[in-house]
Amino acid sequence: MRRRLINSTLAVVLVVIAVFGVSLVIVETRTITTSAQERVDSEAVRLASIVDSRILGHEQITAEVLADQVEGARYAVVEIPGRSEPIVIGERPVGDVIQATERGEQGETVTVQEPRSTVTNEVWRTLLMIAAVAALAVIAAVLLAVRQANRLTSPFTDLAETAERLGSGDPRPRRKRYGVPELDRVADVLDSSAERIARMLTAERRLAADASHQLRTPLTALSMRLEEITLTDDPETVKEEATIALTQVERLTDVVERLLTNSRDPRTGSAVAFDLDEVVKQQLEEWRPAYRSAGRAIVHSGKQHLRPVGTPGAVAQVLAALIENSLMHGGGTVALRTRVAGNQVVIEVTDEGPGVPADLGTRIFERAISGRNSTGIGLAVARDLAEADGGRLEMLQARPPVFGLFLSNTPPAPDEDDRPRTVR
Repeated sequence: MRRRLINSTLAVVLVVIAVFGVSLVIVETRTITTSAQERVDSEAVRLASIVDSRILGHEQITAEVLADQVEGARYAVVEIPGRSEPIVIGERPVGDVIQATERGEQGETVTVQEPRSTVTNEVWRTLLMIAAVAALAVIAAVLLAVRQANRLTSPFTDLAETAERLGSGDPRPRRKRYGVPELDRVADVLDSSAERIARMLTAERRLAADASHQLRTPLTALSMRLEEITLTDDPETVKEEATIALTQVERLTDVVERLLTNSRDPRTGSAVAFDLDEVVKQQLEEWRPAYRSAGRAIVHSGKQHLRPVGTPGAVAQVLAALIENSLMHGGGTVALRTRVAGNQVVIEVTDEGPGVPADLGTRIFERAISGRNSTGIGLAVARDLAEADGGRLEMLQARPPVFGLFLSNTPPAPDEDDRPRTVR
């Protein structure tokens, strides 16, 4: 493309030079020839006038006297009536000449000649000047063509490299513009594509990390139930554990569906009014063996028969993340407390551990932020799940740690028992 641009520009310049150069040569040649003839004519008239004035003044007329009146290499012949020989001035030119003859008032005849070679030389000098100007024009055109070609081809090279980087998995936008509207439009499209690809890759990596984190707990619980089945011969125990295992399988399915839904659109939820007691009870049953193994307890207190608006599976995952976080980083008894604040239901999770370090603060909900050697994903995923249902997850207190899950509340039924109770 670069070569084609240079060749096309050079071709246009050469055509322009050919058209205007030939015309200029023709015009200049005619002008020089006409000017030379006019000079010879003027010389003949002037010389005749001088001869007339000397004849009238009875002055001497010789070649020596008239020699100073003839310019350059011109040749002049003056024929005066009554003289047998003409007066010759200069050296007779050889070859083609430019000639002018003028007859004076006293009957004398003046003939002036000039070699045509002087005209030819002047024409050649003009041609050389025109050729030099044309050469400068060609050089300037080539330099401009090269600059313009570089200006146009360099962006194409950059755009090709950008497309190559996108294809190789590097979706960073370059944000580089070239001052050419068409090229800038292509650059805009490539940058937009790079941003979309980056978002898609981030979403895929985030989905993989979320899936790894969210599926770990149900899989662990399912493994524990299957181990209980292998260690017992009691049919009732096997049936009970199998039922719980099936519940874990259903939770696994719900977690996978939820993750896939959030990966497509994190704001797409299926919030409904649900029984919060069932979700809390399920979490207590699921986590109590793990806390018992750690020599700790998990309890629940507060209002019951609450029916907040949300997705039961998502709320369960948020509570599981908070409970697991307390198991890994907290200490002592973990307490779940349900209460009503205005038009919202609040589920608080607290423990007796050292709490959140001061240097973390609200950054505790950012991905890859962790107070210990953990993934730093759990609380970030929990907050995303809460916001997907129109709720929110906040750290209400750092020491001791208190996390609150806020959900929209539904008006209580007339026969609901609002008495608080404590479950251990």
